[in-house]
Amino acid sequence: MPGTIAAMTDRDRRIVAGWLFLCAALVLAIVVVGGVTRLTRSGLSIVEWQPLIGVLPPLSHADWEALFAQYRETPEFRLVNSNMTLEGFKGIFWWEYIHRLLARGIGLVFLLPLLFFQFAKKLDRALALKLWGIFVLGALQGAMGWIMVQSGLIDDPKVNPVRLSAHLGIALAIFAAELWIAMQLASPRVRPFETLAVLLPVAVFLMALSGGMVAGLRAGSAYQTFPLMNGHVVPPEVLMLEPWWRNFLYNMATVQLVHRAFFWLLAILIPLAWWQMRHTPAGNALLAAFVVQGALGIATLLMGVPVGLGAAHQGGAVLLLAAALWNAHSAGVWPAMRQVHAPA
Repeated sequence: MPGTIAAMTDRDRRIVAGWLFLCAALVLAIVVVGGVTRLTRSGLSIVEWQPLIGVLPPLSHADWEALFAQYRETPEFRLVNSNMTLEGFKGIFWWEYIHRLLARGIGLVFLLPLLFFQFAKKLDRALALKLWGIFVLGALQGAMGWIMVQSGLIDDPKVNPVRLSAHLGIALAIFAAELWIAMQLASPRVRPFETLAVLLPVAVFLMALSGGMVAGLRAGSAYQTFPLMNGHVVPPEVLMLEPWWRNFLYNMATVQLVHRAFFWLLAILIPLAWWQMRHTPAGNALLAAFVVQGALGIATLLMGVPVGLGAAHQGGAVLLLAAALWNAHSAGVWPAMRQVHAPA
């Protein structure tokens, strides 16, 4: 690949790692903003995808009226918000606008430094390929976001839950890739992965995807009891749809049961992983992140999914994924660190 070098200096590794940590933090921010956008039902307020001219907000009353007229043609306005005024529309518009503007900003924060590092020959070939792969994921994420929005502009005034989960999943994949590469640059592994440590980020990722399905179906408004689901370990409605596989995509009971099942699985695996890594900052961070995320999830469910708690729970999933990745990375570097710092 043109512009790549055979090896990176330690200084270049630190600079690129710092940039990737920043990019990962911005992805965390947009996931939280996306949660607020969804919970405030703001995601369908902008009915066109304009990657370039869409950067500018409405600048006049006529602009606002034109956008509001477009929104009044949507199923959401006709079936849910038929009494909404222009002022009410502005309230939901700004959340979606901020969400899209932040996405564009993140793209520039990633692309411009990447181009500089590439042409300044600061990247080795393998790393350059990985980073361009992340950029492609980012482009796919933008396209998936619009595909998701389109699903709510046709007949049903809510987005398709599978597309919403795909949108969230790509964001989490970008976050995980950026964070993992940054950690590898900052402190390379010195031994093979621990099996349990590697399984945890995968389990957390899958739990987050199941949470996306819960959000897409608004299944958090059903079975608002814990630990049982309206008095049942397994609600009788979990297989009410035919064929059976549709229950995992469109049945509130089933998707919430799956989400809870991942929680209970992690409630077993994470303490085990913590015990193995209890002398490390990463191990303790993992346990703390899981406890906080579990408490947020339970509180969000019991309190009827308020916006603040719901957004915090979505952000908590990203932080839990970060802690799981940190724990997996530390399992490969901690033995060497412990040996270096051991008393003579």
